[in-house]
Amino acid sequence: MHLDRSTFLARLLGPTFFTVGLGMLVNLDGYRNVIAEGLHFGVLFYLSGLLSMIAGLAIINLHNKWQADWRVVITVLGWLMTIGGFFRMVLPKVAIATGSIIYAGRASIVVAALMVGTLGAFLSFKGYMRRA
Repeated sequence: MHLDRSTFLARLLGPTFFTVGLGMLVNLDGYRNVIAEGLHFGVLFYLSGLLSMIAGLAIINLHNKWQADWRVVITVLGWLMTIGGFFRMVLPKVAIATGSIIYAGRASIVVAALMVGTLGAFLSFKGYMRRA
């Protein structure tokens, strides 16, 4: 069975994002601690930027499609991952300040979890739905 790149990436990213979103909701206090620990410059912060940039560049190089359909979501994610990785490695103070604003409270973590989970469900549906 041959999968096109969009379907393959949706099958890879969808369940991952859904699981992250669900994990955030189920373990809210734990994720609050993880986020708080992650918003300090150090090796973990740098490595998260490096891995984000590598994954983002892989997506962009395999899937830089700016079509007016669901596939553009994958391209946008690739660019956001690349840009986020760049900021974490080159401008860590900006990335930490931005993350501190985004994850300022419990409600913002719930909103982020719902957004990530919904995105994951959407991509999973697109990746795994039966093709006629």
